[in-house]
Amino acid sequence: MEGGLYISTALIAAALALDLVLGDPSWMPHPVQLIGRAAALGEVRLRTGEARADLRRGALLACAVVLCAAFAAWVLIALAASMAGWLGPAAALLIAWTTLALSSLDRAAGEVERALGCGRDDLARAAMPALVGRDPATLGRDAMVRATVESVAENCSDGVIAPLCFLFLGGPVFALAYKAVNTLDSMIGYRDERHVYFGRVAARLDDAANFVPARLTAVCLAAAAALALGRGGPALGAWRADARKHASPNAGFPEATMAGALGIELGGDAVYAGEVEHRARLGRAERAANVADIGAARRLMRIAAAIGFCLLALLRYILSGH
Repeated sequence: MEGGLYISTALIAAALALDLVLGDPSWMPHPVQLIGRAAALGEVRLRTGEARADLRRGALLACAVVLCAAFAAWVLIALAASMAGWLGPAAALLIAWTTLALSSLDRAAGEVERALGCGRDDLARAAMPALVGRDPATLGRDAMVRATVESVAENCSDGVIAPLCFLFLGGPVFALAYKAVNTLDSMIGYRDERHVYFGRVAARLDDAANFVPARLTAVCLAAAAALALGRGGPALGAWRADARKHASPNAGFPEATMAGALGIELGGDAVYAGEVEHRARLGRAERAANVADIGAARRLMRIAAAIGFCLLALLRYILSGH
């Protein structure tokens, strides 16, 4: 029975298909926008600048936003089901669709790829904020290529594989709760002076939620590299050698695997809000990165998404006892 805490494999496949075909239509209200507004309003109302109070209030905000998102998904699906039997699964499908971001990520990376391919670095820089938080004005062509590839790799986990994991685990309720965690981390989960205490719990929740999906994403990307590029070995080698060098406990796994798959080096220093962040270098530079690497990364992401879906569906089938 479809519901907030369970959605069939067929409906998850349908949600993924809707995302691939339609992406995020501008006419459809997106839950992440509402979650973001709630987080922004909560920060304005709750952050004090005092460490102990901010740690406590930030934890309160993170828990409240995540629980409200999960409860809203459950209520909407329950109300739809109470009106008509078929409306429950339909609502579950629509919410599941909004938790997936494969199409929007692919489209954003494609805009940068096309702009760079036409020699329009200005247009590429204008498109970069949809993918990364670093200052586009500081990025040359090579840096924009590497930043885009890094974003595709990391968001293959955050925007595709992780939501799929939570859809299989606990339906739209769990998946929307995950999106709330991920959105909170992207807004307040920083280590800067403003957020180091207020966003600490949000950041830790995101670390925990992405622990398994990030590693599963690395597996899927390595398998995709083996299938599409014949580079499964280098992808796994970079994963083993470099994944744990990343400051994040999770982001290094898909990023290092992608670097090994393409034979380029990712990571290194990046500028955020005028400050240089020193980051580990991932992978081995067999050659210089080029614009074609963005297209290759996008292709690997799409293949990895298909592999991830199949692995999760197979795991569900096995665990169901059939």
